[in-house]
Amino acid sequence: MNILILGSGGREHAFAWKLAQSPLCDTLFVAPGNAGTAQVATNLPVSYTDFTAIANTIRDKNIDLLIVGPEEPLVKGIVDFLRQQSDLASLRIVGPDAKGAQLEGSKDFSKQFMLRYGIPTAASQTFTAETLQQGLTYLETHSFPIVLKADGLAAGKGVIIAETLADAKTALTDMLDGHKFGDAGSKVVVEQFLRGVELSVFVLCDGENYKILPEAKDYKRIGEEDTGPNTGGMGAVSPVVFASQSFLQKVDDKVVKPTLAGLKQEGIHYQGFIFVGLMKVNGEPFVIEYNARMGDPETEVVLPRLQNDFVELMVATADGELDQISLQVSPQTAVTTMLVSGGYPGDYVTGKIISELGRLEDVTAFHAGTLAQDGHVLTNGGRVLAITAQANSLENAVRKSQEAARMVQFDGKQYRKDIGVDLIRYSD
Repeated sequence: MNILILGSGGREHAFAWKLAQSPLCDTLFVAPGNAGTAQVATNLPVSYTDFTAIANTIRDKNIDLLIVGPEEPLVKGIVDFLRQQSDLASLRIVGPDAKGAQLEGSKDFSKQFMLRYGIPTAASQTFTAETLQQGLTYLETHSFPIVLKADGLAAGKGVIIAETLADAKTALTDMLDGHKFGDAGSKVVVEQFLRGVELSVFVLCDGENYKILPEAKDYKRIGEEDTGPNTGGMGAVSPVVFASQSFLQKVDDKVVKPTLAGLKQEGIHYQGFIFVGLMKVNGEPFVIEYNARMGDPETEVVLPRLQNDFVELMVATADGELDQISLQVSPQTAVTTMLVSGGYPGDYVTGKIISELGRLEDVTAFHAGTLAQDGHVLTNGGRVLAITAQANSLENAVRKSQEAARMVQFDGKQYRKDIGVDLIRYSD
């Protein structure tokens, strides 16, 4: 089987790493990929938003299976585009069409969807530039902190938690009047702040059947003890100590089943991943957000724990045969520590030589933003490497991931030294 992955981050390297282990994988391509994917697959200089070039690549390379990693091509309709190519009718695709990808592409759509199907979520209202004044008045009636979310895709940076009324009014005005997030912020969802602990649950759906993959917790803020600006993710842990079987059963019953029933009701044939961002509040699950793909860096802790043949799993998803698969999950704990460029998530410099990668033992370094050039691996993004360790205990997995994070070197390297530490001392 010839397989193509779209994307260039740590999630896509983890996909490639897992797919390459399967005897069913003949040839593996990643477009555009990075220095890590080049170690297990062939990188292709094709942008994941150039739909015509992707279709031509699928033809040229006789691709049997396409896995779409990032949200942008999904929201822009890559699946719809390929389904319109009559000569690609037999292509298997893992990823929803544009209608399904609205779960992530529009915060307003997903909130209305949750309300329609009785899925527990924070109370909210949506405002536009035309209703800015009503929005400012609404803020005056609200308790704080409060959450403001750009409706569209904003590269993980479209969420602001305002601690005071003044901050909230400034943020709402900047987003709607000042176009802080461009078109993504033309609508803003203002929502109640939920107090609890966060985790993510990942659902693999074939349009009819589904499997719930191992859960994970990620760490979004740049600073230790969750301080400083939000990032794309500074690390992750799986499994999650506070996600008991009884809690995960509630997630299945109150969130996953009604979500899939709702999609069917809306006429959406959803084949791919649904990332459910949750808050556990007094033992109950509330949905913070949906994503129409796997999370990053959560993929880098979820896939190492998955013991199934990943090609088999992806084919079953595309063929509507997930009911024939039994998930096999390792009981080990996986911890990933993200190494990022100096200055991230603000301005940062790339092109720094990465050294000591060859010395890493008993961990997996998933490349997130790297480039191979002149015999060196260089930094090529804000998030550079996801260092994943597995062990029989959370403490040992944390220690192994942190030791490896210390060992790898590049100018300006930053990382959090507390990934997973809160879970070691966690008690309900």
